[in-house]
Amino acid sequence: MTQPLVDHSNDTARMAALERYDLLGAVDRPELTAFAELAARVCGVSSAFVSVITGDELRQLASTGLEPFNVPRTLSMCDAVLAETEPLVSANLAHDPRFRDNEFVRAGRAVFYASYQLRTPSGVPFGSLCVHDDQERVIDADQRRALRDLADRVVDVLELEVRNRELASTIDELERSNYQLTAFAGQVSHDLRNPLGALAGTLELLSGLTEEPEPDVRTMRELLTRAERSADRMRVLIKEVLEFAAVGGHLDLRAVDVPRLVRDVCDDLSAELQGAVDPDGLDGLDDVEADPVQLRIVVQNLLANAAKYHRPGEPPRIELTARSGPRSWQLEVVDHGIGVPAHEQERVFEPFVRGDDSGGVTGSGMGLATCRRIVEAHGGTVRAVPTPGGGLTVRVDLPITPAPA
Repeated sequence: MTQPLVDHSNDTARMAALERYDLLGAVDRPELTAFAELAARVCGVSSAFVSVITGDELRQLASTGLEPFNVPRTLSMCDAVLAETEPLVSANLAHDPRFRDNEFVRAGRAVFYASYQLRTPSGVPFGSLCVHDDQERVIDADQRRALRDLADRVVDVLELEVRNRELASTIDELERSNYQLTAFAGQVSHDLRNPLGALAGTLELLSGLTEEPEPDVRTMRELLTRAERSADRMRVLIKEVLEFAAVGGHLDLRAVDVPRLVRDVCDDLSAELQGAVDPDGLDGLDDVEADPVQLRIVVQNLLANAAKYHRPGEPPRIELTARSGPRSWQLEVVDHGIGVPAHEQERVFEPFVRGDDSGGVTGSGMGLATCRRIVEAHGGTVRAVPTPGGGLTVRVDLPITPAPA
């Protein structure tokens, strides 16, 4: 007997459907057994089953009248009509030239057979609801419609399971986000409380001095300077929190002249960088398609962070490189400062996680978190790795969209 050929042309779409329905690893699906039982009862037959077709076999997920089993696709009658628009209904398979040589038919184990396809809402056939018997039978139009409706309900149940999994995942994400939001609000409150308390204390001292007959102008100026520093710290923190909350939501993509952008950032950070970065080294770099304002925030945060965590008693040592390839654009900021322990190199991208501040380094812990939010909004990645010899290297990769032909 010649084995029938298997049509693999639609395997990719079908396997994607099976994966979406989480059926690839399934052996038995009890929630589908009721459909098999009802199908057998409607048609008055001895057995029925719900099956799917994988790359090389028919898998029974639920059955009645027999134990679920798997068979090669070459022996599956359902696979033979998988691509057809009409269901298979045969009163006696021995009279059907497509199946009379099938070993189950020749052995008399399958005589009457009806197979109704299971199709995704987009029309991809991936399995069947089948009924069969070991003797010849005929089913009427009402029974056929009932089988068709039951097959559609099987797909409805599988779709509902997908929605339930998606909903569960969304609920988990919301719970995680709510937890992070609570922690976020608590940290903002804590971080604002310190400069606010310092500002209030300074203003109280200043108020007391103004009531003296002969106010100490020098002390008052020192107190005003201290108050300004406290106010600046609150301003910076609030600015960073708002940036973190707002960036990435809307991207104004355009060609960005990176060397020019870096020069502007270096001008703004001249006091912190102390000449550690040579923006002229990027001349000749191709433009990158990005949101210029948000990309500037990324470069500014990375350079400011690299300058901040320099070794005590030494000026910052920073190398900035950028390169573009056919598929991605990469920016790399290399510092030779105090570095970050290996177990912290991922956590530093979380909100309010600071690097080592034992040397008196201050900050809100929002810079790298903001960078990650912006880069991921562009579809890119950012990660930190140790700099050989000490320090931290931060690499940003942004995707490059090929120009239309």
